[in-house]
Amino acid sequence: MNDKFLGFNGFVWFVGVVEGRNDPTYTGRLKVRALGHHTGNKEILPTADLPWASCMLPVTAAGITGLGQSPSGLVEGSWVLGYFRDGNTRQEPIIMGSLPGRPSELANTSKGFYDPNGVYPKYKNEPDTNRLAVNLKESNTELNPHLSLTLRRSTRITGVATADFNPVTAADGSIVSASDGDTFDQPEIPYSATYPYNHVNETESGHIVEFDDTPNNERIHERHRTGTSYEISPSGTRTDIIKGDHFTLLSGANKVSVGGNNDISIDGRHKIYINKSNTANNHYDIQVGSNANVNIQVDKGDVNLVTVDGKINVNAGGDYNVKVDGNYNMTVAGSRTVTVEGTTIDNTTGSVTHRGSRIDLNP
Repeated sequence: MNDKFLGFNGFVWFVGVVEGRNDPTYTGRLKVRALGHHTGNKEILPTADLPWASCMLPVTAAGITGLGQSPSGLVEGSWVLGYFRDGNTRQEPIIMGSLPGRPSELANTSKGFYDPNGVYPKYKNEPDTNRLAVNLKESNTELNPHLSLTLRRSTRITGVATADFNPVTAADGSIVSASDGDTFDQPEIPYSATYPYNHVNETESGHIVEFDDTPNNERIHERHRTGTSYEISPSGTRTDIIKGDHFTLLSGANKVSVGGNNDISIDGRHKIYINKSNTANNHYDIQVGSNANVNIQVDKGDVNLVTVDGKINVNAGGDYNVKVDGNYNMTVAGSRTVTVEGTTIDNTTGSVTHRGSRIDLNP
């Protein structure tokens, strides 16, 4: 009977440090120096001569055909626990997991059992647990706050201006239309995590995901290293910050319901193209409910309304008031018909000139 197989040839386990991860087979293997099994003298045993260690994945990762989580989370300097599947031969290590701790020193690149690149650990005398998860405080003051949190607080956007429509007065001096012209602020950063409730995942370049279950301060936060992010506060408010451009390419319908106010402030241009497919009855409709106005104001510039092929129809349910501070010019290529059911009063302080091939007054 052959008894030289895993499970029958003894269980040899190890604790070690990752020293390399550029696996030429791209299968997530790592160079691990195991305590007691390997010397720390890199001249006797260079990192390159360490055996490749395979990573054990959780059941949520299929480990085949790229399905599930990729086995690329560990870095040089990570402490790991594992076993040798070839027993005492000790040439086929398997990594079962990593062992976070509290480093008392930074990397010594001349020795084994350290990150040979000198990058990790980044801090000493503090836990390897992410600072966003720890949120260590003393006298209610944060100690060692995460850099991303400091940047978020210092770059919070406030005082964003909204549209401010100048008051328009009627002949009797009453104001017939205006808008408030207020400002709005980015909400306060709602971070208030308490260990051990904030579940943080941070990558090497600085991408961050937080699922914070701190009682009464539950949040979700996802952030790109550039600062583009979204955050859901304990009250359910969502704040999106986009540091670059934003593209939304939608193949189906888009339905939006806003229960409160909606303010849009744009520093650049704003263009809307409706019915680009030239399909019949794809209309652009704006309906305003009772007791509200539509205000359009150009602080300096023109308002141009053009139909390339079609009519311009205006129906006023009440008065139609036009005030022109300059000249009023009208050019009509066809006929002009004005029908007034009441009286007509023209008040002109200057001269009045009527020209025509024929002028009939009360024919």
